[in-house]
Amino acid sequence: MNSLKERISAARGEKPADLVLKNGQLVNVFSGEIYSADVAIAKGYIVGVGDYAGEEEIDLNGRYITPGFIDSHLHIESTLLSPGELARAIVPKGTTAVICDPLEIANVLGVAGIKYLLEASEGLPVDIFFAVPSCVPATVLETSGGKVLLEDIVSLLKKERVIRLGEVMNFPDVLSGKKETLEKLEAACEIGIEGHAPGLTGKDLNAYLAAGISTDHETTTLDEAQEKLKNGMQILVRQGSSAKNLEAILPLIQPLNSRFFAFCTDDIYPSDLAQGHINMILKKAVELKLDRIIAIQLATINAARFYGLKGYGAIAPGYYADINVVANLEDFTVDLVFKRGKKVASRNKPLFETKLKRKAGIRETVKVKPFEVEALMIKAKSEYAKAIELVPGQTLTKSIVVSVKNLNGFVVSDPDSDVLKLVVIERHKASGKIGLGLVKGFGLKNGALATSIAHDSHNIICAGVDDEDMISAVRRVVELEGGMVVVRGGLVLAELPLPIAGLISDQPLDKVLEKLKILGQALKELGCKIEHPFGILSFLSLPVIPELRLTNKGLVDVAKFKIVDLFE
Repeated sequence: MNSLKERISAARGEKPADLVLKNGQLVNVFSGEIYSADVAIAKGYIVGVGDYAGEEEIDLNGRYITPGFIDSHLHIESTLLSPGELARAIVPKGTTAVICDPLEIANVLGVAGIKYLLEASEGLPVDIFFAVPSCVPATVLETSGGKVLLEDIVSLLKKERVIRLGEVMNFPDVLSGKKETLEKLEAACEIGIEGHAPGLTGKDLNAYLAAGISTDHETTTLDEAQEKLKNGMQILVRQGSSAKNLEAILPLIQPLNSRFFAFCTDDIYPSDLAQGHINMILKKAVELKLDRIIAIQLATINAARFYGLKGYGAIAPGYYADINVVANLEDFTVDLVFKRGKKVASRNKPLFETKLKRKAGIRETVKVKPFEVEALMIKAKSEYAKAIELVPGQTLTKSIVVSVKNLNGFVVSDPDSDVLKLVVIERHKASGKIGLGLVKGFGLKNGALATSIAHDSHNIICAGVDDEDMISAVRRVVELEGGMVVVRGGLVLAELPLPIAGLISDQPLDKVLEKLKILGQALKELGCKIEHPFGILSFLSLPVIPELRLTNKGLVDVAKFKIVDLFE
């Protein structure tokens, strides 16, 4: 009561505010205006905009005042960072709230993984909200380590900072009315449900929306965005590391419909995170001629209203004092960041420390049945075989047919044609199940790369020119209890340990970046020319994004949603 009374008193100017940001240019996300104003803060809240005096005053010298930025859909695990280290990376970029779907760690550890991230994200100067993963296991087409059952969802939805049911990726189960899936949707119908509907159109899209699903971050084309918008879907414009959809969708965003769009990264890698977060999406959007105030609305108030985050997303009395001071509205360089009125970052440096949350059971998650080179051999049943072709800048792939290179009756990698062997090895139950396939587009001339990040079930995935190098790479990932590895001639050229669930580092961002740089250099030496090769590799096992994927159970035709033969 005393706090509320003090806020009211400060708002009326009867007593000095705790802090006043003076002489700033306020970006008003409600009226669409920019004007000179002071912003008064008391007890962690904005109490007034106008002419105020404070116990502490900071002269902004005409710099811009914006709400703290919100990432409307992020998988924390994609950053490879613990929540504390993530906060140290994104808060200086102006991000003060994130909506996270922890489906990656849930697929490894189940509910225990979700609870770990909930606990590890407490008390940080960025509010991390959670959507309960809806599809764990993701599909029957791969083997996962964890489960999130209906009773788990009901229980987790009652927890603080849990605000949605996570992205419903298995849309065939929605459309066919599978009982287990519909029960999950019904359990979350009041709180809200996240979507995942790449290419869904017509009556199938109608049915998906009729099930109560409201958002989508998988929209990649203008026509797709237009149909989803017309049907009332909230579109999360994704501009991450592997998937960049801003340029394709941006022409649709106009003043009359802009409130139905928000920005997200979905998956963002440490190397990109070091350069920027939502602030970099804002910069790109303005470069592409999106009105700067509309762009800021997408990064703030739109996301807050999508998710019912009261007190977030605006500079106005009664809102939380989550505030950015920005040098200009072109490159969105963030000079100062305030969280609940406390200065938490200055000139791209965090002004806070965090500690790694340690918890039993989140390590030692990589369990692989021993195998030899014979397990990776593919008998050549035909001169031609299906292959996964990479699509630059997208997580989508193409299903193509290639002429195979035959050596003594077995298919081998053909680097001259840029066709490599691809394997996925089950790592949760030591079952020995291995999926074998081919991939085109990496450019690798020799060696192999392997990782324990392989969406969504996170088995070990490896691509390479030489079977022995592939085995060496996989074995090193197992020894590390998860990680990324590059091998040539049986020697490990570079590695990054990921001991937390085989997905997350226990090191700070600068150490992770250092290891990633060495991994990247090693891959360039092997001939790889694509951007984010480990990120691209990690999505090749995701059997819910078209067209062709590989899991530990085999080659998946996504449209048919079934395992198919490599040669037929």
